[in-house]
Amino acid sequence: MTCPTCQASIPDGARFCPNCGAPAPAPVSVGAYTEPVAEGDNPKEPMHVGDTTLRIEGELVPVVDVELGPRNTVYFEHHILLWKQPQVRLGFMNLQNAGKRFFAGLQIFISTAQGPGNISFSREAPGQIVALRLNPGQSVDVREHQFLLATDTVAYDFYWQKGLANIFLSRTGLFIDRFTAQQAEGLVLLHGYGNVFEKLLGPGEQLDVEPGAWLWKDSNVALDTISVLQSGGGGGFMGALGALVGGVSVMMNRFTGPGRIGMQSMTYHEPAAEGAQQAGGQSNVGNVLGSLFGGKS
Repeated sequence: MTCPTCQASIPDGARFCPNCGAPAPAPVSVGAYTEPVAEGDNPKEPMHVGDTTLRIEGELVPVVDVELGPRNTVYFEHHILLWKQPQVRLGFMNLQNAGKRFFAGLQIFISTAQGPGNISFSREAPGQIVALRLNPGQSVDVREHQFLLATDTVAYDFYWQKGLANIFLSRTGLFIDRFTAQQAEGLVLLHGYGNVFEKLLGPGEQLDVEPGAWLWKDSNVALDTISVLQSGGGGGFMGALGALVGGVSVMMNRFTGPGRIGMQSMTYHEPAAEGAQQAGGQSNVGNVLGSLFGGKS
């Protein structure tokens, strides 16, 4: 479990956070099952990685305020920059598998900021910021376009979510971002729409999630796509029809533990295209030109 105040890890069964002393969230148990725990709020305490300090400010549309030291760099998605001091240097970082990303319609460059100085970011949408502190070798998977920023000690890659159901019927997305801490501790910040909940899955434990509701997961948590007929073990055609009439997705995402999964209470919606549409995603030419010559959108 993660402390909602300082984002430190809380040992199982602990009543208080060993890092800041805040009360641990109390999960509700129904038999052997524990319900997902709500993130109480955006982290209140400053977070330190190397010579960089990050603060999350504001409530409805939160802002990540970063005080960069002279040694560290952060990288971030396009169009989320709010303000910066003039001495903070901006640049581009080439991503791994750039060729594959280009033809998939994904961005092949990502923006960087190097200090010293102050810089701030926002997704311009109501929600909560999730701060994931990663130890060396630890990795998390994140839904596309919900990553905000990360420290330069974290590697950024992606992988293809297999299965025709994902391509044609699910809103999971064709690609999933993967962030892995390298030789040193790192920090990854995400924007969750609405409120964010966290569920710790035991070995073999499963949870079915509406495709637009999942936000992030530990990389060892398995993700599969199933139909509403498979979710629930019965109901047949009438059960599926009832799900459709009730506004439930035809497909569900099934997560299998062990590990953590983060969910959001407002389902994700694809951002507006910046370039011409193409199979598998958006035109990267439009993304790159828009990032070079366009304003914030």
